[in-house]
Amino acid sequence: MKLYIENQQTKIPILDLVGKLKSTFTQASKIHGLDECELSIILVDNQVIKKINYEYRNIDQVTDVISFALNDAQTLFPWEQNELGDIYISVERAEQQRLEYGHSLEREICYLAVHGLLHLLGYDHQNSEEQKEMRAKEEQIMSQVGLLRE
Repeated sequence: MKLYIENQQTKIPILDLVGKLKSTFTQASKIHGLDECELSIILVDNQVIKKINYEYRNIDQVTDVISFALNDAQTLFPWEQNELGDIYISVERAEQQRLEYGHSLEREICYLAVHGLLHLLGYDHQNSEEQKEMRAKEEQIMSQVGLLRE
């Protein structure tokens, strides 16, 4: 999997995070057969993700992660077939959540990235059955890269 990571925020340092994101997505690509795919992860602050959330979902509040699929049933060009999409993660929100849950920022951001990836692959959590299936996939990937819940 080709993974592009762009840090657009400056409020919270993410020193060693890029390597862990890459290893997490290497594992995810093995599990889901995504070796030829491309994906972008964009790290932003609360202000940016709130704006995106409002513009695309009409929800005027901060969220932790938003995914935008590029490869869907309406993909017209062959070179788009392997482009999964973009995952936006609020590093500020991730920091708040990691304090709440009592684990590392690395684990929280990798978890949010995996969550976003699974949305791009068609997983959802609109009901308890979907949520159970999605959580199992998240934990499978996270456990294989050593980022278990603490």
